[in-house]
Amino acid sequence: MNQRIGYARVSTEDQHLDLQRDALQKAGCGIIYEEAASGKSATRPELEQCRKALRSGDTLVVWRLDRLGRSLPDLVQIVADLERSGISFESLTEKIETRSAAGKLVFHVFAALAEFERSLIRERTHAGLAAARARGRSGGRKPKLGEKQVREIKALLRDPEIQVADVARRYGVSRTTLYKHVGVVAPRHS
Repeated sequence: MNQRIGYARVSTEDQHLDLQRDALQKAGCGIIYEEAASGKSATRPELEQCRKALRSGDTLVVWRLDRLGRSLPDLVQIVADLERSGISFESLTEKIETRSAAGKLVFHVFAALAEFERSLIRERTHAGLAAARARGRSGGRKPKLGEKQVREIKALLRDPEIQVADVARRYGVSRTTLYKHVGVVAPRHS
């Protein structure tokens, strides 16, 4: 038996699910999974339970697209996973559903736009890094230790009486950072 299963989410505990719940019930959802979780949160246990309950032929219904995915690429991935399992998807507010050919087309246009957006971001990032390199700047975090400090540390560590942990503490870095900046030093007990 094909079911219409709803998923409702609010971002904070003080928001209410009533509007979503009413819309999902009106749309024929007999079961509704509900949770209060930030859209940015990767852990949404009720969504996971909902996805486990869905079977081929069922339809996952949400009030609005942003209730399901953390981002457009995330939403596209979730719907693609559902589609591979033979599960339809429907968003009530945007009037998007993937049961019909037209509905699938609309959703795949969304997917193409999401991929296009990712490509543009990637291109802009690479162009920005190339421009920075051309001006002599490199990306990434600044090294924790300067050249002068590395020379001082190397000199200190030549003395077998000085412990690596003491030097690390003195310079406010970890032993791993020392090994990375100073090169391979035989670990000494500290």
